[in-house]
Amino acid sequence: MNVERNSDPEGRAARHAALGDPSRLRIVDLLTLGDLSPSEIRASLGLPSNLVAHHLNVLESVGMVERSRSEADRRRSYVRLTEAALTGLTPGRTERARRVVFVCTANSARSQLAAALWATHSSIPAASGGTHPADRIAPGAVATAERHALTLPAGAPQRLDAVLTGSDFVITVCDTAHEEIGVTGDLHWSIPDPVRAGTDDAFDSAYIELERRISELAPRLTDH
Repeated sequence: MNVERNSDPEGRAARHAALGDPSRLRIVDLLTLGDLSPSEIRASLGLPSNLVAHHLNVLESVGMVERSRSEADRRRSYVRLTEAALTGLTPGRTERARRVVFVCTANSARSQLAAALWATHSSIPAASGGTHPADRIAPGAVATAERHALTLPAGAPQRLDAVLTGSDFVITVCDTAHEEIGVTGDLHWSIPDPVRAGTDDAFDSAYIELERRISELAPRLTDH
């Protein structure tokens, strides 16, 4: 695994601290929609000019806002969010990998659905494997894929050790597989086994949770 942590945790912390004041948070909220002059901010928030100036200075000191002079009235300035003002404020990390491998015990449902879903969200290749693979993909998984117009990978379930390489980014999608392979996995998603319940609702719930997690991870996983 290649891991790329956020390169500026101190800068992120400073911006979070700046946003800890409700008035500064409201200023940033306003600026997400457009540029404002300090007097317009003062009118919107009902704050005195010296307090608005203080809040803007704090936001400027952490690189969240910048000012420009009006082309019409050079005495007037406008405040805007910087391009990177909100970058990285959501807690998390960025990873990189050449291939993603999803793992569950039987490689018959969750990992198969996950690999297929991944292909709809990222250009990074994906595969799947099982610690104790079943003879076939679960009928419930096949039906779920059909309901959601998802194309499952071709072929029967595969053993993880026949699929895995040393450079793969491994995501376990069942507790049993995660606890079996331990630290070999890079991420773990604790998703209940729909095969046990065997109902459409159980499979759809697994599908929805996989879709949610994959859509959140895909933009934060790069191949370079």
